[in-house]
Amino acid sequence: MSIFKFKQFEVNQSGCAMKINTDGVLIGAAANHPSPKNILDIGTGTGVIAMMMAQRFPNAIIDAVEIDEQAAETAKRNFQLSVFSDRLAIKNIAIQQYHNTQKFDLIVSNPPFFVNDLKSEELKKGIARHADEDFFQLLVKKSSEFLSDGGKIWLILPVKQANKVIEIASLYGLSLFERIHIHSDETKPTFRQMICLGREEVIPVERDFYIYESFKKHSAIYKELLKDFFLAF
Repeated sequence: MSIFKFKQFEVNQSGCAMKINTDGVLIGAAANHPSPKNILDIGTGTGVIAMMMAQRFPNAIIDAVEIDEQAAETAKRNFQLSVFSDRLAIKNIAIQQYHNTQKFDLIVSNPPFFVNDLKSEELKKGIARHADEDFFQLLVKKSSEFLSDGGKIWLILPVKQANKVIEIASLYGLSLFERIHIHSDETKPTFRQMICLGREEVIPVERDFYIYESFKKHSAIYKELLKDFFLAF
């Protein structure tokens, strides 16, 4: 089904190679900042993360960038049809070419992450899921340039790529604030990490997050995180 219904908005996914997935909704619900005025969503896809930000932070203005033209058009329509339309804007551009004098208190991204893996035969999905070697360096560099004093950068990535980004971040004066180790359930190893970066040097907070408590039964913490968004909870 192309339409995904949330409690306060709907997402039309037509034209988007990457549909709504667990990674996106997790970071949309978990990425945090005390009181962000301006938020940037890098690689917005359907626009779901940007709209989750708009719901969670009613005083924030959210800008989104998306390299794929058709996905950007879909996200634009989703923004226009949402109750948050006056606080959402999108540009069809790569983050490398994006320029803005605005500083952002919160930068979020569910970026492409397959570096040096076999490229997808589907070009559009390839753009959405694959990253060249220098992509993460560019992503961190641009994010550090756009970040306000006291701002936070939140990313969700596989473990290998998350560790690489943390290394790169130190080159741009950014430190790890928080790392959430995401598991399918308590018997499974970490398959994703949500990382929060900022300018201050702090002792990072590390915690585990389990999506399921048993077969096809979501954990209480997963339901709590997404109860304001999913119709099922």
